[in-house]
Amino acid sequence: MSSSSQGARTRPLGGPRVRHLFVPLLFGALVGCSGIRESVRAATGTPRTAHARYAESLERAGLGETALGREWLTAADTVLRAAHEVSLPHREVGAYVRDEARATGWRVSLRDGERLVAAIVVRGEPGELFIDAFEQTGDSVPTFAHRATAVRDSAGDTLRLQLEAARDAWHVIRLQPELLRAGRYELLLRVEPTLAFPVPAVGPRGVQSFWGAARDGGARSHEGIDIFAARGTPVIAATDGTVRSTAPNRLGGNVVWLADAARAQVLYYAHLDSVATTAGARVRIGDTLGFVGNTGNAITTRPHLHFGVYRRGSGAVDPWPFVRPAVGEATMVRVDTVPLGARGTVRVATALRTGPSGEERALRRVPARDTVRVVGASGRWYRVQLADGTAGYVAGEITAPIRVAGARAR
Repeated sequence: MSSSSQGARTRPLGGPRVRHLFVPLLFGALVGCSGIRESVRAATGTPRTAHARYAESLERAGLGETALGREWLTAADTVLRAAHEVSLPHREVGAYVRDEARATGWRVSLRDGERLVAAIVVRGEPGELFIDAFEQTGDSVPTFAHRATAVRDSAGDTLRLQLEAARDAWHVIRLQPELLRAGRYELLLRVEPTLAFPVPAVGPRGVQSFWGAARDGGARSHEGIDIFAARGTPVIAATDGTVRSTAPNRLGGNVVWLADAARAQVLYYAHLDSVATTAGARVRIGDTLGFVGNTGNAITTRPHLHFGVYRRGSGAVDPWPFVRPAVGEATMVRVDTVPLGARGTVRVATALRTGPSGEERALRRVPARDTVRVVGASGRWYRVQLADGTAGYVAGEITAPIRVAGARAR
């Protein structure tokens, strides 16, 4: 598991008089950057994320050399390596404040064939809230490749992001507001399959043989899943695609090969009692391709569908994550959210953990009566930031807000 820390808190910009003069000047410069942001794409000819355009606008306006601008840029990078590790589905409410250039990251594990879905409801001052997803591509030295950016829905108060994993890998969802903005958000992360279940009449309960099971006395392993159902049960297209072949073969008997061009893969349906489509046919999700049977080398077994996924360049891959329905609901927030954005103390010495669970790794011990800023809440846990900028989760019952009145994000 990775450590969980945020970008460092803002260093002082000088005494009170200097700061009060600087902030309006900085805000005015940021507002004036919009023209610069648009010129970045025109100059390079390459589309850039909103976060990247904003970062470059800070640099071009000279704000990257200010303490606040420098910390915003640094936080965007460091949070990728210090994201909070959470299990899916995950729900969290959080706050961001004007006087800190902070980013937040959540690290999640995705299987090849799964789709990450994120929805972030925003309540705050006008301005951008940048939400991007990255795939961790390095091992001993982690590197991160941008994979998706959240976009606002038509209502304007919700940002949505979807990402299909093309391999088993860790991913980081990064959230960072514009400088000098305050607000609150509710984040919901969940995972879902990228394909429809191929025998919907029985669903996942029909799967009785999984990827890797021994075949032919251990001479080979199972390159798919077996979905058992009554003979004649309809088998459907798990995605939009083109039927590549319906030619029977010795092992599979009556089969259908369905090309999924969007994912550079082919879906294999075997042991069908009969086929209900033809080679070259264009099909949509839910169209009937055939019916469950036990043809081919399954003649001595109960009727079932052998379902496989073959990826271009890598051969057979485990199809279970592609069709496994999402289970469980994200835990509701069980702690008071009024203190979000405010400073508070911890009642007793406690562990600061990488995620909202007592099973997550402890980053360090937080002494009793230590001051923290409460920046998020998930389940019965608060996400807090220490004086040195390190962030993690503490049990909600040991956090005592200093102020309740006026404790909302400023």
